[in-house]
Amino acid sequence: MEPADCLTLYPASGTVRSEMAPRILVVDDNQELLSLLTQLFEEAGYEVVGANRGKQALEVARASPPAAAVLDILLPDMMGYHLADALRKDNPSLPLLFITGVFKGGKHAVEARTKYQAAGYFEKPFEAQKLLEAMTKVLPPEKKAPAPSMQDAFEVELDIDVEDEGPQDAMELTGRIKVTGGGNITAEIRGANLTASPMQKVPVTQVRPPTPGRPPDPLPVGAGAPGSRRGELKDNLPSLLTAFYLSRETGELGVQKGKVKKVVYFEKGTPVFALSNLLADRFGQFLVRVGKIKPEQLQDASAVAAQTNRRTGDVLVERGLLKDTERLYYVGQQVKAVIYSLFAWDEGTYVMSFKEKASSESIKLDVHPANLIVRGIKKLYKPERLRRLLQPEDRLIPAVAPAYQLNEVELERWEAELLPKIDGNRTVAELLAFANRPEHVVYGFLVAMMSLGILDKRS
Repeated sequence: MEPADCLTLYPASGTVRSEMAPRILVVDDNQELLSLLTQLFEEAGYEVVGANRGKQALEVARASPPAAAVLDILLPDMMGYHLADALRKDNPSLPLLFITGVFKGGKHAVEARTKYQAAGYFEKPFEAQKLLEAMTKVLPPEKKAPAPSMQDAFEVELDIDVEDEGPQDAMELTGRIKVTGGGNITAEIRGANLTASPMQKVPVTQVRPPTPGRPPDPLPVGAGAPGSRRGELKDNLPSLLTAFYLSRETGELGVQKGKVKKVVYFEKGTPVFALSNLLADRFGQFLVRVGKIKPEQLQDASAVAAQTNRRTGDVLVERGLLKDTERLYYVGQQVKAVIYSLFAWDEGTYVMSFKEKASSESIKLDVHPANLIVRGIKKLYKPERLRRLLQPEDRLIPAVAPAYQLNEVELERWEAELLPKIDGNRTVAELLAFANRPEHVVYGFLVAMMSLGILDKRS
C-alpha cells in the first residue's frame, strides 16, 4: 500500500449510501480539491471512490468498479489519458470526464471528445456545478434528501467571546481594500496602511441575542456531521483556499484551534467574508487595535450599546468616533485581518462545506485568493516555519501544473527578477544570495510561490 497521502478512499465522512447509489471514480492529485469534489458528488447522491495517483486509481477501480470517472489529465505517476485507456480496457463504455490545469485550449478538448468520447472537458478553475451537471447527464444520481448543511457541523458561537488564542504579533494591513456593498456596488477604498496591534484588555459589555434557529449544542469541528469534509489543519490553509478557487464553489471553511473558531465564507471560489469568536477580532476591539478609537471609548460605547440593545458600531458613529462612510472600510479590513490571522495557525482542525450563507452578508471582500495567500504567508509565517518548509539545499523548478497563473499574482520588482533564476540548478541558498534581501523575506516569497503551485521542489 502506498503512503496515506497518495490514496484517498471515500466515503470517509460517515455518510451512509444505499446500494443503489451509482459509484463514480474521482482522481486528482490536489488532495483538498479531491475532497471538495467528493463532497459535491456525495451530496448529489453518488457513491465516490477517490485517489490522487493513477496506479492507486486503477487498483480502486478494479476492486470497486465505477459507473463513471472524473480524471485529472496530469497526475504525478501517469497521464490521465493513460489511466483512461486502462480503465476502458475493463469497461469500454465507461463514461469519462476530464479536468486539467495545464492542457488548455480547444484542440485538447476536441481530442478528448473524439478519442475518448468524453462527456466533458473542464479547465481549472472550473465551475464544479457544471462538472456535476455533466455527470448527471451520463449517470443520473440516486434520488435522496438534501444533505445536512454545515450549520449542523460547525457553528461560531457569536454570543461567546474567547479572550485569548496565545501570543499575538502586530499585523500590517495595506490601506487599499476592495469591497462589494449593497446593490452589488463595488468600491475600492484607499486609506493609510494600518497596524493591528496585539489586543489590549478592554472590559466591554456586549449583547448579542442568540441567532434564531441555532442548534442549542453545536458540534465542534471534526465531530462528524454528514455532508461535510473534515481534516487536520497544518500547513494546508493555502491548499484549502485554492480548492474553493479551482472549483469555483460557494461555501464555508470552518477552522478551530482550542476554543477559538473562525469561518471563511466563499462565493464562486473567492473568499468574501469571515467571522470569529475571538474577542480580539470583534469590530470594536479591531478599531482599538488599529488605533481608530481608544480603549476607554470602546468601553463606554459598548456599555451604551448593551443598555439600548444596539450595535457598538452604531453608537460609535452616533458619537462621531467613527464616520458612517468609514464603517465599510474598517469592516472590510477587519474581515481581511480575520482571514490573515489563520495563516499563523499551524495546527487545528477544519470543516469544508457548501452553503449560500455568504450571499446574505451586506459587505463582501473583493480579493483574489492568490494575493491573499501570498500576503498571508509573508505576514504570518514565522522564520522557523519557513525554514521547516524550505531548506537551503533545496532546488526549486517551475511547476508543470500551477494552480494560479503569474499574471494573477502581484509581484514586487525583485521577485519578478528572481523568478527567471529559478530553474532547478540553483539552491535556495544561492537564490537568497542573488536576491540580496533579508532571509525571511526571500523565504516567504519562495514558500508563497510553492503554496500557489507556481514552484515545486526538484526531486
